[in-house]
Amino acid sequence: QVQLVESGGGLVQTGDSVSLSCTASVGAFSTYGMGWFRQTPGNEREFVAAISWNGQKANYAESAKGRFTISRENAKKTVYLQMNSLKPEETAVYYCAARKWGLGSANQKIYDYWGQGTQVTVSS
Repeated sequence: QVQLVESGGGLVQTGDSVSLSCTASVGAFSTYGMGWFRQTPGNEREFVAAISWNGQKANYAESAKGRFTISRENAKKTVYLQMNSLKPEETAVYYCAARKWGLGSANQKIYDYWGQGTQVTVSS
């Protein structure tokens, strides 16, 4: 069983930056592909970014390209999401997810483990 705990959310202003972290309680974190997704009330959860198990491939939603960066630090069993130039419409609960030998997929259905999420609120 893999447990994922997100942190780093909060209230920021338009244009600000936020760095999210997701720490996994698993022995072989380096064998898991990791993803970030977000969800707003009344809407489906959507893909934000993902990184392959070996860190060689990063995948971004079109809206995230150029502003967000996903990275991983296997020694700390942590994946990060650096978000810059945030917009009010990006207010959401942000979730991280894990898949064994994941290749950085945007398809949330293939992820096996999910965190509880962290709220990011961007004020206008």
